[in-house]
Amino acid sequence: MLLFFISITILILGYKFYGPFVEKQAGIDPTIATPQQRLNDGVDYVAISPAKAFLIQFLNIAGVGPIFGPILGAIYGPIALVWIVIGNVLGGAIHDYFSGVMSLKEDGKSLPEIAGHYYNVVFKGVMLVFTCMLLFFVGVVFIMSPAGLLSNLSYFEGTILAGNSFWVLLILAYYFLATLLPIDKIITKLYPLFGLLMIVMTTLIAGALLLEAPHLPQVGDVFAYFDNHDHADLLTPNPDGAPVWPLLFLTITCGAISGFHSTQSPMIARCLTNEKYARPVFYGAMMCEGIVACVWALAGIAAFPGGYVELKAMLAQGGPGLVVNHIATGYLGVFGGVMAILAVAIFPITSGDTAFRSLRLTIMDAFSISQTTKHRLALSLPLLGIAYLMTFLDFALIWRYFAFSNMLLSTSVLWLATKYLFDRGTVHWVASVPAVIGTAITVSYIVTAPIGFNLSPEYSKPIGVVTAVVCFIALVMQHKKRPAMAQ
Repeated sequence: MLLFFISITILILGYKFYGPFVEKQAGIDPTIATPQQRLNDGVDYVAISPAKAFLIQFLNIAGVGPIFGPILGAIYGPIALVWIVIGNVLGGAIHDYFSGVMSLKEDGKSLPEIAGHYYNVVFKGVMLVFTCMLLFFVGVVFIMSPAGLLSNLSYFEGTILAGNSFWVLLILAYYFLATLLPIDKIITKLYPLFGLLMIVMTTLIAGALLLEAPHLPQVGDVFAYFDNHDHADLLTPNPDGAPVWPLLFLTITCGAISGFHSTQSPMIARCLTNEKYARPVFYGAMMCEGIVACVWALAGIAAFPGGYVELKAMLAQGGPGLVVNHIATGYLGVFGGVMAILAVAIFPITSGDTAFRSLRLTIMDAFSISQTTKHRLALSLPLLGIAYLMTFLDFALIWRYFAFSNMLLSTSVLWLATKYLFDRGTVHWVASVPAVIGTAITVSYIVTAPIGFNLSPEYSKPIGVVTAVVCFIALVMQHKKRPAMAQ
């Protein structure tokens, strides 16, 4: 519990003190017109108040990510809280903030277009592939997971609502409307309410944890994960001895750092009415997501008197959705059960629809296609049609590709932010340091992963670290060939 309070304090202090320093490096200018003011089209460039923009951004990036990931990561013990805080302050908040700022500075364009401006057409193409791949996998994952949950609810047993196909088609129909219609018709009306629901639910769970004062591991157990365990110990974190590097960083992304967030930032960047709102909206939303992640990581550790083995058993039985239901009903009763259903059913849908909307924006930006109703319709229909066919594939396979593409994109965005700061002639290490670390983690994973090179784990760290250092040296050398922009 002490570590939990320290974690929350660091997140808040990071926003209060580190945030303004980062903002200074970004070159925010409150006096210039934003993309929304110059390019208002009534569809994507629509004025939104800063409070509503924050709630929409918060829900867009949150979904079930800062709930499911920390619950899965809780198996590693209190070290999960340490990673969430360090990852958020030094990586995630920087990643989210600069993805929004760079879009603001580039007429609200999507990341591949920005990458082409700051690097070259090759990097633009790579970013386009990474971004579209991630957005598509996010959309498919967040069709399958809520449909599976809703079809298995006991309330619907024996009715048409018990069929998975019914929910898949219903969710796809909603995604079609959310992708096609102007942003102020559905998203700006519903998302602030769902964002408040997320905040209320997290606050109630946090309050219950404080009042119940559950049994928690000692602070000294934070570093117990370094041990390699040959047996399952009820009180020892990570009973299977799974390698923390890089698996913990892959397990907990939302709340710490997630490439998916950068795909959502341009959508909100097109709606801000002043550049000064970038920090509270983008940086602030990520900081709040970190708090949500800390609460659920703590709950995942605290809610099981049988220790980590009991948590592991429930995850094996029904995944993080079952754990959410166990935690919510255990602390909040029947009301908590209703909240849990809303959390694991509605929240992924709110991420899926904006994923497909962002995918539409990214593709149309990349090929300079005008955002007319005819063109939006022509692109949305085949995308959602292919997504429907993908729902018949193995969910575990799709999830693995989603997780890797998420890591890959977040690292790419940090390198893009580093180049942005290099060109401005300001302090680049706020982005370059997490970019180097992210590259080491990403390469370490793909080197040993079954979907990658499947090499021995002993090659993981050295190959990852060497690759990261080489990337940084290459960026410095490439930067020297171009004069710095005026600050």
